Amino acid sequence: MASRAIWKGQLRLSLVSIPVEIHSATKRSSRISFRQIHEPSGKRVKYEKTVSGIGPVDKDDIVKGYDTGDDQYMLIDPEELDAIKLETKKTFELVQFVEACEIPPLYFDKPYYIVPTDDLAQDAYRVVRDALRSAGKVGLGQFTMRGKEYLGAVKPCGDGLLLETLHYADELREADPLFNEITDEEIDADLLDVATTLIDRKSGPFDASAFKDHYADALRDLIAAKRKNKKTKRVSADSDEPTSDENVVDLMAALKESLKSTKASGKASGKGGRKKAS
Repeated sequence: MASRAIWKGQLRLSLVSIPVEIHSATKRSSRISFRQIHEPSGKRVKYEKTVSGIGPVDKDDIVKGYDTGDDQYMLIDPEELDAIKLETKKTFELVQFVEACEIPPLYFDKPYYIVPTDDLAQDAYRVVRDALRSAGKVGLGQFTMRGKEYLGAVKPCGDGLLLETLHYADELREADPLFNEITDEEIDADLLDVATTLIDRKSGPFDASAFKDHYADALRDLIAAKRKNKKTKRVSADSDEPTSDENVVDLMAALKESLKSTKASGKASGKGGRKKAS
């Protein structure tokens, strides 16, 4: 499935504006998804918007309510939220540059790819990419996506640019209350030496393909075994139920793809026979 842009706008560096798209750097297609089923009837469990004493309500009658803290909600219409003017809705401006090591790992949230929208944008795009690489810096800026303004860090990634969203400072929980119970006592030198030796022996270059999701593999094995077992209880899917591309993963397609990968990995050599992610 082709990647779909989740944000389109301008990446700006001073007076230079580059038309770009932002794509998610992670995928969910390999994840196994389950439906909740009402076992006695064999029907899917649905989630409906309901109001106490009224029952199901129309989505057009739903507005947002802000809890004022005095047992009241202040109502805000969706149109009022859409009317908020933010330059970051369509512009992601790099306003500061820092060393990558200056950003604590705790701040990093999700990775995305930034790509130019057309051939004409590529020249300026490459200039920004190579300038960041030459300076050894990460560019910081903000952009608005899906009703939230994000803080992001942009850095070179191969032939392109990688964007990593960052948590705001007030979103992070203080660690001191949790770590204060850890007493500060002198460590046994022999124990420290053994632990350090173990770390040295197991040190090496990072290779994500060396790690597998064992739980997901076990789930696929379980599903494959139950598919072969004619005694496995089955129910018919409701033909009149709507589907959602955003919330539903085609389990059959994922399993077929997984089986192909499993067959291929059985013939290949190396670490688990798995290919490195491109």
